[in-house]
Amino acid sequence: MIDLIDISVQFSGKYLFNNVNFRINSGDKFALVGSNGTGKSTLLKLIKGIEQLESGTIQKQKGLKIGYLPQDFLHFKGKILFDEVKSTFTKAIELDSEESEINDLLKSSNDNKTKHDLIHRLGDIHHLKEEIGYYEIDSKIGKVLSGLGFKESDFNRLTDEFSGGWQMRIELAKILLAANDILLLDEPTNHLDIDSLQWVIDFLRNYKGTLILISHDQHFVNSVTSRTIEIFNQKVNVFNGNYAKYLVFKKERDEQLINQIKNREREVKQMTRFIERFRYKNTKARQVQSRIKMLEKMETLEAPESENKIEIHFPEAERSGAVPVELKGISKFYTKEPVFENVNLQIHRGDKIAFVGPNGAGKTTLAKIISNKLSPTQGEMQVGHNTYISYYAQEVTEDLNPEYDLIDTLGEVTDDLTIGRIRTILGTFLFSDDDVFKKVKVLSGGEKSRLALAKILIQKANLIILDEPTNHLDFESKKILQNALLKFNGTLIIVSHDIDFIRPVVNKVIEIRNSRIKEYPGTIDYYLEKLQAEQTTSSTESKNKNLKKEEKRRIAELRQEKYKATVNMKKELESIEKEIEYLENEKIKNENDLADPSIYSDVERIKNTKIRYMEIQKSLEVNYERWAEITAEIESIENEFESQLSKNS
Repeated sequence: MIDLIDISVQFSGKYLFNNVNFRINSGDKFALVGSNGTGKSTLLKLIKGIEQLESGTIQKQKGLKIGYLPQDFLHFKGKILFDEVKSTFTKAIELDSEESEINDLLKSSNDNKTKHDLIHRLGDIHHLKEEIGYYEIDSKIGKVLSGLGFKESDFNRLTDEFSGGWQMRIELAKILLAANDILLLDEPTNHLDIDSLQWVIDFLRNYKGTLILISHDQHFVNSVTSRTIEIFNQKVNVFNGNYAKYLVFKKERDEQLINQIKNREREVKQMTRFIERFRYKNTKARQVQSRIKMLEKMETLEAPESENKIEIHFPEAERSGAVPVELKGISKFYTKEPVFENVNLQIHRGDKIAFVGPNGAGKTTLAKIISNKLSPTQGEMQVGHNTYISYYAQEVTEDLNPEYDLIDTLGEVTDDLTIGRIRTILGTFLFSDDDVFKKVKVLSGGEKSRLALAKILIQKANLIILDEPTNHLDFESKKILQNALLKFNGTLIIVSHDIDFIRPVVNKVIEIRNSRIKEYPGTIDYYLEKLQAEQTTSSTESKNKNLKKEEKRRIAELRQEKYKATVNMKKELESIEKEIEYLENEKIKNENDLADPSIYSDVERIKNTKIRYMEIQKSLEVNYERWAEITAEIESIENEFESQLSKNS
């Protein structure tokens, strides 16, 4: 189908590929993997014909139709959405145009022979339309647009009105509908929600053509590919297995190679020692020359890509109250239509929550309200005692100082980090060597996003909110961030469609859909199972509904029992927290009084102030101790109920 023969490409004086050979067969479904900067996107562009080779050839089967989705592309303008997507059916458009011309000619012609010929051609056009499935085109377009998350009300909107993520979906819709023989997809999942991601997975599983895919979403890659192309050390290696199997193979291969290198080094050392010892002894001349020739003929063994052993962690933050955030009757309207209405939600200390749902449903809006970046239209949000919130989203890059370099940007957050530690953290987020001295203003959008994420990492917060944190991270960086989140002992909210990333991290899923929220007390796999169950046949749905009803009833009973068991303690905790706040304010006032020189002219006042200060100190100690006792007791009770809830879910 496609043969790449001795291809070489240089970039900035360095080879991306050097004398690479491999073949792409019909029906192959490849994951294209390799570190950032190894040339993955370049390889797709070479196959598409967008970039030129330095040497070598790429031989393609004649008439091969290739669909290519780049990471960045121009916005579509000037057409309504449905017509823009339909423009990919060029043959259908040509037949429509010819049919329209013939109908105009039939109206104006008086010559019977001409009319006969035109009518005959019109019959041919109708036959051709049937052959190309013309009459199913509108239905296909509707299904693909709906699958990618567009509403029917969007079909007649101008493409100009859609944001960058939706523009990508328009291009993806055109590519998927174009009956391409091969699809080249460069990071297609960055702007997909879980619903549309699952739809694309199903589409690509059933796609009969060839697929080459670049993606940092392991769940997506493993779901749709069966072979892996690895770019490493300017070479291309092909492995018969998906990415998960490739990683197992790579680990075994690297271990073998490391052992070979160690044996080679030992052998070279022995030969070199022999040569140096007997170089000038005539009786050993032949053996010396023999070993010199052996050393010259030895092939260089390239070391495997080093495993990144970097570990990062969030700074220890103070313990928050039992309920860091509570939403009461929250609604948000941008126009007359609500984003969501009457949301009541308690976020408990230690929750690790994933916000999921279709794009536009309000996940980011709800995250911004919780982080105090946005005010609700109606309702009240209460931030609990001792709660410190840190928020990451793409637009936080606007808060970066454009004149700072990367080290300055992290250095201004805390004095606790050495330059070496800052460089280690920046390296984790793909900034190495002299990159750390770049000014923020020269960074790309993706680089700014990674820098903002690194900045969030070193802030002391006990409630962290991350909105699509993995969009610009490679596999290894995502793994490092994931490990840090697993060790984080505070409360976490993640807006993400990256299933593999959130799978081990979250213990609760909140779905936002149709202006409502729905809680799923469990992992993302639990949520996906429930989502899949809701999409089965009506008979299965009925059966599942009864099971779900019983499950919900039991969960509701357990929640009610948990509420009854903790309600009085939580009221006492709330009272103690208010008392602590009052005493801390009074303590500050007493300290200010004692720091005032004028007080020392009034002996009685000094005495009374000091007595009251000691009383406050003792009272605070009692309250702190009682607060800790109640908090621990509530946590113990809630853990017990959560254990029962997980057994019933």
